[in-house]
Amino acid sequence: QVPIILRQCVARAPAAGGTAQKHTLALLAAHEDMVLLLYLTASLCPAQEVLEQADYLYSCGETQKLHQLLVRHKDSDDAEFLWRLARGSRDLALLSSISADEKKRLTYEAFDYAKKALEKNQACFAAHKWFAICLSDVGDYEGIKVKIGNSYTIRNHLEQAIELNPKDATSIHILGYWCFAFAELAWYQRKVAAVIFASPPTATYEEALAFFLKAEEVDPNFYSKNLLMLGKSYMMLSDVKRAALWLAKARDYPAVTEEDKQVHKEALELLKKLG
Repeated sequence: QVPIILRQCVARAPAAGGTAQKHTLALLAAHEDMVLLLYLTASLCPAQEVLEQADYLYSCGETQKLHQLLVRHKDSDDAEFLWRLARGSRDLALLSSISADEKKRLTYEAFDYAKKALEKNQACFAAHKWFAICLSDVGDYEGIKVKIGNSYTIRNHLEQAIELNPKDATSIHILGYWCFAFAELAWYQRKVAAVIFASPPTATYEEALAFFLKAEEVDPNFYSKNLLMLGKSYMMLSDVKRAALWLAKARDYPAVTEEDKQVHKEALELLKKLG
């Protein structure tokens, strides 16, 4: 469906030249992003067009509009729709305006979509990535034993995502986050891990840092959280100068999403601690 602004442009365009034509061109120039989106989707099939629209809304941080668009396709058998639905439901759950009960419902909904995406296409790197992310999220509601029990499965799917797409900085970042989480595991959580596994998962801050740096190398400045985690990793390794550098970058990152705003707040707090 052509947006109203473009329908107005078409209606006002004369056969040739004149003031109306100039007005049309001005309207098109003022809304060039929408024109570009229409141009890109003009030759696509309906499903591809929806995916293009979804990616556009995601890039704009339009979380609720994105979810409303994608949920119409919740019964799709296409992994490309399903992993985006998983991401969209998860992003909606992270909004501060969402109630605790709704957040839990959306978290499990996201996991169901990610699981279905993986079932439909094992060769889809994004399906592996979002399955790993959503499985971790579900663990927050099922206790430390379940969360740690899922840890090897999570790492395995992240590694598969990276193998399928070595240029996906987000998967590399999350694997770094996995390492960071196990590096800072509390003593009582380590005891739980030792009960579940003969060889419980372990990691170091150095390993986490290497993944965060690799993610930044693959796609510089792609994610506010990666900048924050670089700062936190250097803090844990007592490198104050480099920690301050990356935390400042996290603080100054444009706060488009809810997560960006949280990152900005945490970066400010950590910089104050560093003095």
